[in-house]
Amino acid sequence: MKTFAKPLNARQERECLERLKEGDQEARRLLIEHNMRLVAHVVKKYQNTDYDTEDLLSVGTIGLIKAVNTFKADRGPKLATYAAKCVENEILMLLRAHKKYSKEVSLYDPIGVDKDGESVSLVDVIETDNKDTLEELILDQDIKELKQAFKKCLKTAEQQVIQMRYGLFGSREFTQREIAQKLGISRSYVSRIEKKAVEKLRRGMEGAG
Repeated sequence: MKTFAKPLNARQERECLERLKEGDQEARRLLIEHNMRLVAHVVKKYQNTDYDTEDLLSVGTIGLIKAVNTFKADRGPKLATYAAKCVENEILMLLRAHKKYSKEVSLYDPIGVDKDGESVSLVDVIETDNKDTLEELILDQDIKELKQAFKKCLKTAEQQVIQMRYGLFGSREFTQREIAQKLGISRSYVSRIEKKAVEKLRRGMEGAG
């Protein structure tokens, strides 16, 4: 597994979190970059799955970004504890989708946490015609921002790859290999498109926040 930056010490992390509260994007980048070892550590638990380490790292990084974006230092858990949970939830969501669990079984399974640290289930984020059910739930603001950023920031090819890769808007999830086969391009090119698009989405969601 590739080498990642060493974790920040307690003082450095506090400083970055304080700077992040003021909107410092360099502090956000440092918190993500220096917690990639944590993502790699969580990924090791799931190496005996149908997914490559690279795929799991990519998905786990999404969980890390969500953790950094929503972490509240005054709510109790340390960033590493909170981030590990977010990373693991993101990976578990991917594995559930791969196993094709029925909606009846997985609809209320926890898949992450919202900005207040509350559990979020699939029913909170999937598109559904059951308006009464949705009205009884608190829809995470990140989902709205994601859709806005998806339409505004991504080119057609990027939209296609991201929608297929993460099963957005009711579609099923595909591996990078499957996407490459469907689009007639290399897996490495799919990976480059995905990474570039994820960065665009992150910036777009930050701008909307």
